[in-house]
Amino acid sequence: MGKVFGYPEFDDKGEKILTTYDNDYKDMMMDIRVFRMSEGQVKEFVKPKEEMAVLLLKGKLKYSWNGQEKEVYRKDVFTDGLYALHVCKNTRVTVTAESDAEILVQCTDNEKEFDAKFYDPDNTPWIYSCKDKFGGTAKRRVSTAFDHETAPYSNMVLGEVLNDPGNWSGYIPHTHPQPETYYFLFDRPEGFGASFVGDEVFKSVDGSFSAIPGGKVHPQSCAPGFQMYTCWMIRHLPGNPWTDRIDDERYTWLYDYKG
Repeated sequence: MGKVFGYPEFDDKGEKILTTYDNDYKDMMMDIRVFRMSEGQVKEFVKPKEEMAVLLLKGKLKYSWNGQEKEVYRKDVFTDGLYALHVCKNTRVTVTAESDAEILVQCTDNEKEFDAKFYDPDNTPWIYSCKDKFGGTAKRRVSTAFDHETAPYSNMVLGEVLNDPGNWSGYIPHTHPQPETYYFLFDRPEGFGASFVGDEVFKSVDGSFSAIPGGKVHPQSCAPGFQMYTCWMIRHLPGNPWTDRIDDERYTWLYDYKG
């Protein structure tokens, strides 16, 4: 089994590598990278055998694909909602930074062809969850761009979670057979939390990530005083797509806990 947590840095070209098909996190079965772009910079992506999602984390960006264009602005992940473009293999995507910007690019193998779809806060709104559960200690907003229900042609899931300060996420402890990657950001540079992967615990900090093998429980917590953002990305297994979590039965009594 490969590594399950990482603290990557941007290289001198503004690229941060999370998971690839052959690095220490290859069990994720996805290629996930984050790019810093300076104003005026242009990047072009085309994947002959992979589907791809290009998620804006912050800044003003122009997306161009299949003769279409979309200009969007996201101050940061804590202020504005989700913007992402999802395309199939052999689709050329050009992004132009109209200010300094950061993007996350998620890819995985997929031979299927499908129509490109652009996600924004209107069709992918934040939904508050767990406000009245677990004694009010797991309040979070969730935004799911696409999953097996809405995009059965995809081999991936892409979504975002924004935790209230001092709250838990992914609670109660749960598992699923499919591998999942979390990319963490905090609203202050000294922000931190705890990331559980099975029986191991890691300090989650701004720009870190968790690579969760199938079958491992993986709750998260955020320290008081900080908002924690998580980009969550799941890779479906052949013939076994992710559709729901499997709760650890030792903790299901917490659904009735009022605190």
